[in-house]
Amino acid sequence: MAGEQNVQGQAPPMAGQGGMQVKASEDQLKGRYSSHMQVLHTREEFVLDFMALYPPQGQLVSRVLVSPAHFKRMVAALTDNLAKYEKQFGKVQAGTAETSKEKEIGFRLE
Repeated sequence: MAGEQNVQGQAPPMAGQGGMQVKASEDQLKGRYSSHMQVLHTREEFVLDFMALYPPQGQLVSRVLVSPAHFKRMVAALTDNLAKYEKQFGKVQAGTAETSKEKEIGFRLE
């Protein structure tokens, strides 16, 4: 399709994926910025809502639904990558709800 490219800079396909190439549009390759993420789950799936919380109104940037098994693999990959990042750049200080500026933008997510 016009405007689609192969995704570059990704790790080689995992065993069993058969070397599948992934196509993405130029718009998809630009990515989206998210200042907040909310995770919900049911027995069958996890729902990851990525949001940009800026006044006067927050916006859902993307919603990703995955199986519990895939979610567990994602958590492992994120944990591994964070450890590598912190080894290279130093510890990341995670803010808490008390230290976030969420109160300053005029609404709360419940």
